[in-house]
Amino acid sequence: MNSKLKLPSAGLTVSFFLAAASGIAQVLLFPQFRIWFLAPVAVTPLLVAVVREETMRTRFLLGWLAGAIYWAGTCYWIYDVMHRYAYLPAVAAAAIFLGFFVVKGLHLGVFAVIAGPLLRRSWAVPAAAFAWVAVEGSHQYLAFTWLQLGNAGVSMSVLARLAPYTGVYGLSFAFAMMNVALALVVLRRPRRDLAWLFPLALLYVLPELPPAQPGYHPVRLVQPNVHPDQMLQWNSQRQREHLARMRDLSTDAADAMDPTPPELLIWPEYPVPAYYFEDPAFRSYMADLARQTGAHVILNAIAFRDGEGRQPLNSALVLSPEGELLSHYSKMFLVPFGEFVPWPFSLFIEKITLQAGDFVPGDEVVVTPVDDHKIGTFVCYESVFARGVRRFVAGGAELLVNISNDSWYGDTAARHQHLLIARMRAVENQRWLLRATNDGITSVIDPGGRVTVQLPSFQQGVLSAHFDYLSGLTWFARFGEWFWWLSILATVCFWVVSRR
Repeated sequence: MNSKLKLPSAGLTVSFFLAAASGIAQVLLFPQFRIWFLAPVAVTPLLVAVVREETMRTRFLLGWLAGAIYWAGTCYWIYDVMHRYAYLPAVAAAAIFLGFFVVKGLHLGVFAVIAGPLLRRSWAVPAAAFAWVAVEGSHQYLAFTWLQLGNAGVSMSVLARLAPYTGVYGLSFAFAMMNVALALVVLRRPRRDLAWLFPLALLYVLPELPPAQPGYHPVRLVQPNVHPDQMLQWNSQRQREHLARMRDLSTDAADAMDPTPPELLIWPEYPVPAYYFEDPAFRSYMADLARQTGAHVILNAIAFRDGEGRQPLNSALVLSPEGELLSHYSKMFLVPFGEFVPWPFSLFIEKITLQAGDFVPGDEVVVTPVDDHKIGTFVCYESVFARGVRRFVAGGAELLVNISNDSWYGDTAARHQHLLIARMRAVENQRWLLRATNDGITSVIDPGGRVTVQLPSFQQGVLSAHFDYLSGLTWFARFGEWFWWLSILATVCFWVVSRR
């Protein structure tokens, strides 16, 4: 009995090539490449490939391939973090990284399955775009989320007008519509199927983003530039020396550049391995610094929740100019493999941060009264969660503060990607956002998502800048991720109709 090896057809080979090209194009959108103009076309090759294939299995594999390439290319820095700071052998770190992008690629595989029947309909443009947003938003509930397609439009002044209404998902929807429309052109579909693009012209009717204006409230953001390895090897002498350096940056060094007394003094996440609630000497030291500067001081601390064992919390504290504790907020969205290690990986992965794998999430949003205003402070990776940041603004915050430690990323694109994400949070909520980091990128972001001033990475320094308090709620701050939920409902409806 003779048997022959069944090779993929030329058509199928082309489809996989198109899917791979789509994954690569999405990688090129974001730092370190920043080819923003690819956003309206990056998904088009995948869409063309998907509509050519009849079986769900093939469509899923095409989507998975594009998604796996995107996540591997965008988050390539995960391997370095696991190898250098989790102290995993290269093989084990590579295995974790492989598992990461294999799993994350499944989302785009699901999108490709859903989009296949939708793309064959006259209403393909809105239907497939809703499906894109519905799937894209699911990442935030499944272990890890990072960049959405819409993040590529934060610097596009007209398209970014959507953000205060729909959040980043409205921009993703608009880009997805453009991609679908181009795919239909390639497939020589009737021109009437492109009429769904006409509502995008209404973007010009939406209010413009706030113009660039100087702020009037002075702030100092300290960037100590402490390497992660140093933070794991502290002793009492090093701690005293570091605190003295932080104090000098906060006072004398800052005064030499700008003698204006600050209203806020912000230290980043993990500038010192000190425990505010456990260490009376450190508590007294910080109170004295607040009194010396006459500023409200924002700092990071490790707190503990009593209960079954002492469970650590990654917290942001605000001190009054008199040195009294005004508020204590604990991070609610933790970093997988950083602050907690998902099972079963926790059985063999070493700790990355000082208490990695042990942290527990906080359970309450805290908005802090500061004189006649209110501020909301969130910690590091929380900037990725639009639904979390807007809760501070919905709770009355007139200013957003993000304290972060991006030193684990090393000299990779991750720190620039993180800054891009923070810029979208500022636009969505129409708030100034002050971002203090350990070794960069410390920056001030205005309500239009523009970086007004920043410090270079890997340099010790203090950023003296100005900001404003703003009140009023955007549609997004008031109603949250309503557009994502609408996309899920619309996708279900379109899918049911298309199957009939």
